[in-house]
Amino acid sequence: QARLVESGGGLVPPGGSLTLSCVISGITFPISTMGWYRQAPGQQRVMVATITESMITDYAVAVKGRFTISTDNAANTVYLRMTGLKPEDTATYYCNVRSSLGFDKWGQGTQVIVSS
Repeated sequence: QARLVESGGGLVPPGGSLTLSCVISGITFPISTMGWYRQAPGQQRVMVATITESMITDYAVAVKGRFTISTDNAANTVYLRMTGLKPEDTATYYCNVRSSLGFDKWGQGTQVIVSS
């Protein structure tokens, strides 16, 4: 059974850094896109960063230049390195994987709070 487990969230002061991890298991077919999304209280879930099987990345304007998405295929893990964190980055961050055949799976989320 497919499973995504996020970790790495926490409380960090403005200007700080965090690295989120998402370990993917139970998927035996090609994944076309992996990504990180976030949802702040009272707001819709929005894309933060995605990476394709061809290693093409895309970032939300709000995080471009501060966040970096990467993968470790040997460890079946996708990362989100977040630097220069701002209070407006506070949200629950979700890992997502999709296939070209319509598979779409979400993790349970990990909370990031940026506050002094």
